[in-house]
Amino acid sequence: MNSLNVGLIGTGYIGKSHALGFRNARALFPHVPDLKLACVCDLDSALAESLRADFDFYRATTDWRDIISDKSIDLVSIATPNALHREMAVAAIDAGKHVYCEKPMGVSLDEAHMMAQKAEQSSVSTLLAYNYLRSPAFAHVQKLVRSGKIGRLYFFRGVCEEEYMADPAAPFSWRCSRNMAGTGALGDLGAHLLCLMISIMGSPKELVAELSTVIPSRRTGGSAETSHEVENDDVAHAMLKFDDGATASFTTSRVSWGRKNKLAFDIYGEKGSIHFDQERMNEILLFEKDAEEENNGYRTILTGAFHPPYGRFIPSAGHQIGFNDLKTIEIAMFAESIAEQKPLFPTFGDGIIIEKCIAAMVASAARRSWEPI
Repeated sequence: MNSLNVGLIGTGYIGKSHALGFRNARALFPHVPDLKLACVCDLDSALAESLRADFDFYRATTDWRDIISDKSIDLVSIATPNALHREMAVAAIDAGKHVYCEKPMGVSLDEAHMMAQKAEQSSVSTLLAYNYLRSPAFAHVQKLVRSGKIGRLYFFRGVCEEEYMADPAAPFSWRCSRNMAGTGALGDLGAHLLCLMISIMGSPKELVAELSTVIPSRRTGGSAETSHEVENDDVAHAMLKFDDGATASFTTSRVSWGRKNKLAFDIYGEKGSIHFDQERMNEILLFEKDAEEENNGYRTILTGAFHPPYGRFIPSAGHQIGFNDLKTIEIAMFAESIAEQKPLFPTFGDGIIIEKCIAAMVASAARRSWEPI
């Protein structure tokens, strides 16, 4: 397989990030199939045409079904509001196309199961866009943990916080609608934290959670006089337990002033600990207990060419890669997995455990009880 024709649905900032990744993947990873930008879709014809021109897509459309019916398109990239994921993904799979889909999978666990079942019954490849997994720093964290560097794991503490809805004057959007988004901060931000946590700690067995909406209504139509009830969570907290006795704490918020993209965690083990924060995504803090107490302390590891695939972007440590580079890595890895017919985590089937955790948190908050996963 030398090339794949790509259809992109959605032109927002995530859609643009996808376009950058598809355009750049082959230049940085020359061994992967060539990704040809065949068609871009947006309901707004001006936005579709603008992205088409900026990235030299072959054509633009305002109807996503044009991409599904186009027999020349091999891979469908879905960068739309959550409520549209299921219908688009299922249609693409039925048409025999590979699917790269933003998280969360849908607006409910039932939708996620439907998508996973459809993918399981097909021969196409699927990938959920959890691009923080592709960070060279996070890959090194996984390597440190798996090598036993900090010993048996005791406890994971994670937060995923942003400020994009912190201002009470911010208007109601589709992200505040249960029908369009499902959960709020939990699915939009917390899903990323759950994915990283599960990749390190394994699947949790039970949890207890609390969800809250701290800004109950938001203005609509550009007027402070009209408002709409916020239908999902602004903040979510949870405690989780694992089969091996390890535990985790989890916090996500879209109303945290000062936090731009604080996807951060600490992992504590019997011999040390690791700290990572996506706002400082090119460094890791590692603590290893030293026999000399006066020398105990965290040391900073700056990512570089020895943390692949960092070196494909720049050879010098400390010079930094960024968010869009993670998309490029993820897309290149997906193209390679399609060519080699080897699944790349997380497929639609893999994503079910994340969706189960989200559903269990919602149930726990409603019932005020521990919930099995």
